[in-house]
Amino acid sequence: MPPKGVSRAAGSRRTAGALAAALILTLSASAGCAAGGPSGSSGGSGGEERRGAPKPAAIRLPPRHAGFDYQIGGAYPSPKGVRIVSRDRSDSPAPGLYNICYVNAFQAQPEERSSWPADLLLRDARGRVVVDEDWNEALLDLRTPAKRERVAERVNEWTDGCAKKGFDAVEPDNYDSYTRSHRLLTAADATAFMALLSRHAHARHLAVAQKNTADLAGVRARAGLDFAVTEECGQYDECGVFAKAFDDRVVDVEYTDAGLRSALAHWGDRLSIVRRDRDVSTPGSKEYVREVR
Repeated sequence: MPPKGVSRAAGSRRTAGALAAALILTLSASAGCAAGGPSGSSGGSGGEERRGAPKPAAIRLPPRHAGFDYQIGGAYPSPKGVRIVSRDRSDSPAPGLYNICYVNAFQAQPEERSSWPADLLLRDARGRVVVDEDWNEALLDLRTPAKRERVAERVNEWTDGCAKKGFDAVEPDNYDSYTRSHRLLTAADATAFMALLSRHAHARHLAVAQKNTADLAGVRARAGLDFAVTEECGQYDECGVFAKAFDDRVVDVEYTDAGLRSALAHWGDRLSIVRRDRDVSTPGSKEYVREVR
């Protein structure tokens, strides 16, 4: 998830420009067989329990070890040397770069909570909505195939918006929300839901990023994930897990000098690494920090 303090917009942000240097990946059918069926129309996820739907033959992946900027707190002209940028779904892509579209897929932002059907908000045994306290975001109920399908219908509409704007990839955030669910959700629930989102995104020719969640890097193929967007993998010594799982296709944002030093010392010649301020603010703000050293 974004660092505490970032205001995540309710609208769609992120559009991707076509990066000439981005690679075209030929995906095998076996790698594309994640839990669930083929994606249907823009609203449907296509039947979660069926198997055997391959990814499209060509998915555009981010280049390895390329200049990266994390702009989910607001879009601005990308600094010199940047080839990959991540922006919120309410923003537009940066022309000529590889653009990643940020989508809050597993939790409901405060301003959107009332628009979700009440039965799709995760509730405890007393009927109280389970909330991510850091963000005041309600967790979405992914415990059954039927509910996962219904939640996916809405998230897939946001993904469609990313595709129409021209983004190259989508970054579904809060994959790790099951760890904040008081054991009401499981890793299997998260993986099954991600597989639905990935299949739909692939059908729209978007690559799909695993956001954080090192514990699930080993099931990336089952979830249909193509590369990783990490926060503080240097700070928490997790970069190696993602580098191995995604063959160095990892873009990492660090929020401390120590984290940046660690990431660069161990992975600076292999991964895409940037330091940003915790509010992911825009230039001109007194909090703005961007370093690549």
